[in-house]
Amino acid sequence: MVSPVSVQILRSPAEQERAKNLNALPEWDLGDLYRGIKSTELQADLEKARTDAANFADKYKSKLADCLEDGLKLSEAIISYEKLDDALGKIISFAMLVYTGNTVDPERARFFGDMQAAITEISSDLLFFTLEMNRLDDQALEKAIVSCKALEHYRPWIEDLRVEKPYQLDDQLEKLFHEKAMTGHAAWNRLFDDTIAGLRFEVDGEELALEQTLNLLVDRDEVCRRKASEAMGKTFEKNLGIFSLVTNTLAKDKQISDTWRGFTDVADSRHLANRVEGEVVNALVASVEQSFPKLSHRYYALKSKWFGMEALNHWDRNAPLPDVPAEKIGWEEAKHIVLDAYSGFAPEMASIAQRFFDENWIDAPVRKGKAPGAFAHPTVPSVHPYVLLNYQGKPRDVMTLAHELGHGIHQVLAGEQGALMAPTPLTLAETASVFGEMLTFKSLLAKTTNVAERRALIAGKVEDMLNTVVRQVAFYLYERKVHNARRIGELTANEISKLWMSVQADSLGPSVRLGPGYENYWVYVPHFIHSPFYVYAYAFGDCLVNSLYAVYEQSGSGFEQKYMDMLRAGGTKHHKELLAPFGLDASKPDFWNQGLSVVEGLIDELEALEGQ
Repeated sequence: MVSPVSVQILRSPAEQERAKNLNALPEWDLGDLYRGIKSTELQADLEKARTDAANFADKYKSKLADCLEDGLKLSEAIISYEKLDDALGKIISFAMLVYTGNTVDPERARFFGDMQAAITEISSDLLFFTLEMNRLDDQALEKAIVSCKALEHYRPWIEDLRVEKPYQLDDQLEKLFHEKAMTGHAAWNRLFDDTIAGLRFEVDGEELALEQTLNLLVDRDEVCRRKASEAMGKTFEKNLGIFSLVTNTLAKDKQISDTWRGFTDVADSRHLANRVEGEVVNALVASVEQSFPKLSHRYYALKSKWFGMEALNHWDRNAPLPDVPAEKIGWEEAKHIVLDAYSGFAPEMASIAQRFFDENWIDAPVRKGKAPGAFAHPTVPSVHPYVLLNYQGKPRDVMTLAHELGHGIHQVLAGEQGALMAPTPLTLAETASVFGEMLTFKSLLAKTTNVAERRALIAGKVEDMLNTVVRQVAFYLYERKVHNARRIGELTANEISKLWMSVQADSLGPSVRLGPGYENYWVYVPHFIHSPFYVYAYAFGDCLVNSLYAVYEQSGSGFEQKYMDMLRAGGTKHHKELLAPFGLDASKPDFWNQGLSVVEGLIDELEALEGQ
């Protein structure tokens, strides 16, 4: 997911004509997964997975220690487990994608719920495997790995798995946690999704969904932006009860899990999942916090000046600049912009991205009930990723397309590692997406010579970076406050809103006026619900890419291949190993400042354009 940006596109007459038509937007074809929710292939795969999982448990449960005598036997067990993981992942990916296509359709919701229940039941038979793997003797396991090439292949997965060992509970407790998840945090996640999808915001007598209303916040008309913001504030206020209940329940649920597993800090479990040290995250957050005055405060003061205001209203924060013509960007033009940018860097990346368009892996239109925002879902290595957008022809949508295709390319390349080692920690999962945005931005900037257009393009990129770095770190600080406060007791909606406002005011600075209604904007951020403390991964990825792109601009040949190798590595390497070929180290204090200096440099350029 990316935040709004402003981009001025230079068009030929033919491109201007294409830009008028947003009707021919692609919808994805999920047939590469299954032909439909009543597909006989789906039911057959479900039953096969059920049988295979039971047989797998019969063959290996309480017997893994015996497999250490022959590393080949243990590798065969892991291969069987991986095939089951892929099979179950294919089913639940299909169910999730069907559901996100229309979350208010009761048939789709029921199908998704039924598939969740079935997968939870089947995977319960497999739960023993990773737990038992972590009980194997270290020396005996290492000896087996060294003696067997097939087992050596899975060393990264095995080592990654054993990092979880100190926080592992006994088998029965783990099974209880696993089976109760569906009626626990997963159920509250679904309640949030259903509620958000069903919200309507009245703007000038028209009932709009969230995505349509958010789109109005980047409209050229200030009155339109204000009305959209007020509508959001009113609807959120009416639903504060349910959102505060969801927030309180999930924060408490997480506290219970963390206590049982032995995590001390509220974000420790996320750091472990991200395979990043807490000290590294703390260094990132501290660097960004210290940069608030010279980044966001400074930029919004500059933007206030462009708008002739002492301070921007919160609905003006992402408004397009006043001196740039507003034009819709047609789908075909957006496609060519992004593909050209990728092709200019690495033809292989453009070739992979082209498949998303040619083979209907993208769902682009706004539809009633469709999940808001954007994402790239990897599904499973045996199939391919899918991209969801809500494309409305705004310049920000071009960058969103570049962002999600970056994820998709990464997922395709990492898929070579197989189901167990393809998944990438969140901190590194944003690398390809943000790099794709940077490629697109730089490609457009190189073609832009008009001062007003150049200002708009750079300003849009700065706003994107502020939304990705400053705003997401503020989100992380807000989450920390909420989860720490919840450990003391339940929070009222008003208390949650006060915590939200405290970090927003600090991060945005005095040149953004946070008016009535804004105090409730915390309710619609899905990451707080689905993936607590996910948000710092955006800042991690953006700063990392800024440093990485600086290396690219200064390097000779060979960078592209090293970059592609990094994406192909998937989850097989730690961030230190992945960045080492580029001479970068995220554990060094100056790493984050180097990334933030790129944002500062763009603001410098904007100030230099003032006199032109």
